[in-house]
Amino acid sequence: MSSPTQVIDVLSTSPVLKTAIKKAAKHLMPMLIILYFVAFLDRTNVGFAEAALKVDRGVSDGAFALGAGIFFIGYALFEIPSNLLLKRFGAKFWLARIAVTWGITAAAFAFVTDETMFIVLRFLLGVTEAGLFPGVIMYLAAWFPNKVRVQMFALFYLAQPFSQMLGAPLSGGLIALGGATAWHGWQVMFFAEGMLAVVAGVAALYFLINSPQDAKFLNTEEKEALETAMATEDAVRTADGPNGIWAAMANWKVWYFTVIYFCLQIAVYGTTFYLPQQVASLLGKKVGWEVGVVSAIPWLVGLFVCYFAGRAANTVLRRRNWGTLCYLSTGVFILGSAWAGANGQPILGIACITFAVASFLTVGPITWAYPTAFLTGSAAAAGIGLINSLGNLGGFVAPIMRTNINASVPTPSGAWGVVSLGVFAFLAAAMLFSTKFFKGAKSDQLLDNSTVGH
Repeated sequence: MSSPTQVIDVLSTSPVLKTAIKKAAKHLMPMLIILYFVAFLDRTNVGFAEAALKVDRGVSDGAFALGAGIFFIGYALFEIPSNLLLKRFGAKFWLARIAVTWGITAAAFAFVTDETMFIVLRFLLGVTEAGLFPGVIMYLAAWFPNKVRVQMFALFYLAQPFSQMLGAPLSGGLIALGGATAWHGWQVMFFAEGMLAVVAGVAALYFLINSPQDAKFLNTEEKEALETAMATEDAVRTADGPNGIWAAMANWKVWYFTVIYFCLQIAVYGTTFYLPQQVASLLGKKVGWEVGVVSAIPWLVGLFVCYFAGRAANTVLRRRNWGTLCYLSTGVFILGSAWAGANGQPILGIACITFAVASFLTVGPITWAYPTAFLTGSAAAAGIGLINSLGNLGGFVAPIMRTNINASVPTPSGAWGVVSLGVFAFLAAAMLFSTKFFKGAKSDQLLDNSTVGH
């Protein structure tokens, strides 16, 4: 009887599987990227409205930090239930439902009247968006073999730099339109960008396919090759990892990667939420079109780094070493941006922010390759949901921690709040590197012996 590794080796020499993977990527990835593009835009565009909300609606710094972070409480509470419902109703319907409901909630920010409403809507935005990111991670793990999975995760992650690269000037431009309407600029921004999500959700019903068997763009041979490859890997993950919801939630590896992801999200959201303000401070400008354009530079660089690293990170050794290096460089460059801000070095500051963003964008897809290598079925729904929901609480902690540290140790540039973000990246680097001491997984054997997609 052939071993799983032998089955994958045979499949990987067939052009049929490679063709099926290319077709699946071509038909599915654009819609998934659009969904995450709008999601990331709607959860982070609040940074462009911070100053205006303070003036127009009396939202204090403390209330803004709470609102920015409380998104992740709602997100965490409903993440695992959303993943389980996705398995029940199918990815196409459930991802579309998520997009429509969060879009309506995001548009409602145009009608914020006070601090309480702002905080409540941020919580509801987290509730309605819960399940999108881990749902897509599960979806990709069901469609693409391990060898090319980081590449697909990296393509999906490109929505983040696209969202900030295009979204930053878009948000700045929409705010500038406020003078031509009866609304404030921040109201125009929230409403327009919320409606984008609703449109994207409706489109997802037409462009997403639940499984290879339902894909009309694959012929019979391609369906069989892809389904055989995924079934083989599923069998290995079932034997290698936890089985069932509760086993996944009690698995020590799931919790290990939850901590790593928590550290990553502190760096990501601690930087992202305040990026427009940090750039404005470095340039000595107000938030607007110019700051929006400069804020797009880090994401443009990150786009290329994330894509090419994702294509090349196709062995266990590369994923571990490159991931560790990216976590280290995230921490180093975040500290560098703090030093540059404190010492009046705008060019150095923007360069450090750029490399920090490129580093944490690149390491995200690599990090997700680990849990998807040993989780499948209901264990994947629970385990991936747990990692993402609790890990994303880093997005709740980061703005509050940064605000409180800056209040406790005040500086004109807010340098100590930025420094605090980098410390967690160093912890993540040490933990990811320590995976070299884990007992070798059967799924890793498939990864290092397979040439699928190359």
